[in-house]
Amino acid sequence: MNATPGPRIIAIAMVAANGVIGDGDTQPFTFREDWARFKATTLGHPLILGHATHRAMGLLTGRTSIVISHDPASVRFPDVPPPGARGIAVAGLEEALRVAAGLDQDKVFICGGGQVYRAAMDWVGELDITCVHADADGQVTFPAIDPATWREVERTAGEQFDFVRYERIGAPRPIPDPTTGG
Repeated sequence: MNATPGPRIIAIAMVAANGVIGDGDTQPFTFREDWARFKATTLGHPLILGHATHRAMGLLTGRTSIVISHDPASVRFPDVPPPGARGIAVAGLEEALRVAAGLDQDKVFICGGGQVYRAAMDWVGELDITCVHADADGQVTFPAIDPATWREVERTAGEQFDFVRYERIGAPRPIPDPTTGG
């Protein structure tokens, strides 16, 4: 549960049995049920993602995508975005968290890639993981889910993958205050 003020930060990912989530800006698996669940779960909530993940995914209807890039001016958004979608480019994770907190939503989803997941883990209070029952080739991995830090609270088993939700044991790091910049 989130004991800190501000929105609950949730990392959402599809993770192979060997921890791989992708290779460059491609995912090793595509499951229609997972994508439908991702869209239903994140609808109406801000997404924080890296530039490569944004290029692969694009803007999604009904969500604000906060894209982290070393060069925010290089991030491209469509001239005519999908309904209810907008994009904001920022230079770093703490800025992305401040922007997300300023949107006055109850949840914010961290959507990858690997560097963004690793950098955000101290702020994350919940993991929403599609655990694929197969290994994958790829260089991009999800951070290890340490049972000393994370408690499994829900699992829906499937033939090719399980949907698993974890909650942090203890409070996550507080989100930077959007009104003070710190």
